[in-house]
Amino acid sequence: MENDESVETLGIDHIGLTVKYLSESAAFFTEQLGWKVVGEMPSYPAIFVSNGHMKLTLWQAENSGSSVPFDRKANIGLHHLAIAVPSFDALERLYEKLKFVPNIEIEFSPELSGKGPHKHMMIREPSGIRIEFVHRPKM
Repeated sequence: MENDESVETLGIDHIGLTVKYLSESAAFFTEQLGWKVVGEMPSYPAIFVSNGHMKLTLWQAENSGSSVPFDRKANIGLHHLAIAVPSFDALERLYEKLKFVPNIEIEFSPELSGKGPHKHMMIREPSGIRIEFVHRPKM
């Protein structure tokens, strides 16, 4: 294989996230978003969740008491996880549901992203990971 040949990739297989509160973070995905637990590794410990389109590996931080919250302007790493929703209505319904859930911080409610036409909202799940929910209408 020559250096200028590209290698085909198919997309993201899964995303691994280290979380401060494993059971609370897993419950966010299963109870609030309707995802399923598709595996567990108690010895690590880790819980694997999926919505049928994407899979997340949630890893328990070893010493969550000394963990430092992510600062998007200072740390290297995942800035946020963006999850697509099927419609503007679904985005609004999700916001209305999540704004009453304890341990969920709404960073901003649904709004246009830039000049649009897509809308998004940003939250922090129980372990503090930033999650963007976005709908991009087909043009």
